[in-house]
Amino acid sequence: MVKQISLDAWQIQHLTDLLEKGSEIVAKTSRPIVLYRQTLEEDDDSYEEIVCTLANGYVIEQMVTSGGILVPSFHQQLVFTIEEYPQKLLRKSKDRFLQMIDFLDEQLK
Repeated sequence: MVKQISLDAWQIQHLTDLLEKGSEIVAKTSRPIVLYRQTLEEDDDSYEEIVCTLANGYVIEQMVTSGGILVPSFHQQLVFTIEEYPQKLLRKSKDRFLQMIDFLDEQLK
């Protein structure tokens, strides 16, 4: 059990470091990094999705509805600091957590 806690702590620190590095790139380029998009519901040409982006010092999760005749609208917006986001993501989805580490490792080479 102690080893698992240590591994989780290391992964949280690793993701935090990757997010900080990405945030520095965002600050230089003034362009957010899309960390992931998850479609929640599709109906004909419209859809509802979660879009997660890395901004300068923050991770933003937005629930967006758009497509078809619908004007894009934001139903929910959650803003996390880089330090708090990895723990929240790990509690929410271990798979998404690991996917984000892989994505950022690849993008920030």
